[in-house]
Amino acid sequence: MALDTARFLADLDTLRRIGAYKTGVHRPTFSPEDMESRRWLAARMEEVGLEATIDGIGNVFGRHKGPGPHLLAGSHLETQNYAGWLDGVLGVVAALELARAGLPVDVCAYCDEEGHWGDFIGSKSLIGAFSEADMDAARNKETGEPLRARLEQVGLAGRERIVIDPRRYKGALEMHIEQGTQLESAGLRIGVVTGIVGIRQFRITITGQQDHTGGTTMRERKDAGLTAVRLLGMIDQEFPRVCAERSVWTTGRIALEPNTVAIIPGKAEILFSFRDISAEVMDRMEACLRRVVQESNRRERCPAVLEPIGHSKEALSDPGIVRAFSDAAEKFCPGAWQPMPSGAIHDSQILAAKLPVGMLFVPSIGGISHHWSEDTKREDLELGMKVMEEAARSFLAGKN
Repeated sequence: MALDTARFLADLDTLRRIGAYKTGVHRPTFSPEDMESRRWLAARMEEVGLEATIDGIGNVFGRHKGPGPHLLAGSHLETQNYAGWLDGVLGVVAALELARAGLPVDVCAYCDEEGHWGDFIGSKSLIGAFSEADMDAARNKETGEPLRARLEQVGLAGRERIVIDPRRYKGALEMHIEQGTQLESAGLRIGVVTGIVGIRQFRITITGQQDHTGGTTMRERKDAGLTAVRLLGMIDQEFPRVCAERSVWTTGRIALEPNTVAIIPGKAEILFSFRDISAEVMDRMEACLRRVVQESNRRERCPAVLEPIGHSKEALSDPGIVRAFSDAAEKFCPGAWQPMPSGAIHDSQILAAKLPVGMLFVPSIGGISHHWSEDTKREDLELGMKVMEEAARSFLAGKN
């Protein structure tokens, strides 16, 4: 069976209409639109001869019925709120097209990569890393609704959750939009992902003295807000001395208490994170962060406490899959591709705990993602599909 890129684009267009919002899509996990997209996918899986199941956490899994060696391929169907039409969905439809082209592929839409109900609950469940206690504890991040209540509402409660046997697979593939500007800025059309960054997250709590803004002199003040600003400025000055070329760091939240105009802040809470593909680089960044907090405590009237709150381990791509993607990219767009890390995290990072993984990027116009204007040129989508299929065949054949 031949690859059909017109069919591939048509399926993307069909899913774009389910939950359409402006030029993008609003399809949060377990919404009516999301469930419609999952049922649509299960039906397409059955048509191509896969054994289709929507399991007890919402993963849509299509099992290839023939002999192996097998690949696992997919991504996610749900979207961020009022966001783009390609983030995740591209990888699901690409996986479906691989199956239609006759490859021995199990296709999966990993549920809730976008984190409406937790962190990668679908892919974690698939590798046996999401327990019943985790199910009990999971809540919607916006409303606090229990996950089990929503599963009951959408008709998934009581269904068995699929757990894969890693011995079945030679590897796992995922095609995705870049969600950045590296490819477009360089005039390139394909990115071969060398690995997915790790993330380290911290809470910095600064304690001052709540007081009157008029009656308290500047000499007397213990302003937690000013200490927070100076500490963050010191981080931004010192991190370039220890980071790598693609390291990034983010102050995601600053909360002042009591956060009103006539009161000096008595407390500041900062949520801070950084990312890199190298554990060694992140070790340097963490050591630098600790030195900065220590120096702040030497200089300032308001003490700061640093608390680690999250650690996502980096995942390197399988060398054989990287070679297969590289060879295919050079075949279809010679000189117009590059190896690159993924600055965003994906389900492949979770799967890497059990399987060899690899990812392929196509350019994002303007680097925009998680917004309804997210887009990619159709010729780049078609090229990505061709590279994906060529690489999958080559990797399965053991040519890499």
